[in-house]
Amino acid sequence: MRLPLTVLLGVLSVTGCARSSTMPPLTPAVPGGAEEQGTQVSATQPLVFQVKRYPGGELYDLVSDRGSVVLVDVWATWCEPCRDALPFYENLVREYGAKGLKVYALNVDEDARAIEPFLKEVKVGLPVLVDENARVAERTLKVRGMPTTYFIDKRGVVRHVHEGFNEEFLTKYQSEIEALLAEPAP
Repeated sequence: MRLPLTVLLGVLSVTGCARSSTMPPLTPAVPGGAEEQGTQVSATQPLVFQVKRYPGGELYDLVSDRGSVVLVDVWATWCEPCRDALPFYENLVREYGAKGLKVYALNVDEDARAIEPFLKEVKVGLPVLVDENARVAERTLKVRGMPTTYFIDKRGVVRHVHEGFNEEFLTKYQSEIEALLAEPAP
């Protein structure tokens, strides 16, 4: 039996964003290293979703970023590792943004009013997307823990998925980003 994401998020908030969950294993991962976690996103089909931008509520469509490498980090204000991850990703966009990397913070909080104080506290200015009722995180991305990071190539295909966060991932993330940026545009 699969637990709704809201139940899972509550469990994760109590367990400090633990990697494991009571959800069943997901389908096989996109090709890559042993640290990658599988999602039910096709390894060959472009990822498609639409959510609202924070704070204005304008529609964001992932398709609009085809031709760019996109990092989407799924996070919540109650997730302690997210406090470290978001500034880390902001540094990556500073380093690679001019080369074609776009970074988005996809928030799954039930109450969007928690976002602004969190962003001020951690001093992050990344573009924030709001995943109302965690629909994209649950149904499209099949998120199992916070934070979960998706590296999407220029064609819109998910190429790498990472659960959790550790600053030691910097070298791996840089290598993955550089490889994706080096690929030809579609």
